[in-house]
Amino acid sequence: MCLAIPGKVVSIEGENSLEKKGKVSFGGILKEVSLAYTPEAEIGNYVIVHVGFALSIIDEKEAQQTLRDLAQISLYN
Repeated sequence: MCLAIPGKVVSIEGENSLEKKGKVSFGGILKEVSLAYTPEAEIGNYVIVHVGFALSIIDEKEAQQTLRDLAQISLYN
């Protein structure tokens, strides 16, 4: 099973859409991810990230709910 996690885009670099990268915050932990699949992403957007690639942009409400759900799951494990 694969799991993609929502994160908030805090910075973006690169002009070419295939080389576009962003720093994404996952609860304060920053990771560099490829924005090649989501070149329209902007700073402040939430994106779903899997293995270093932002796969889609989601709204903040959905991202926050997913993060709450994941926190709830971790309480039971």
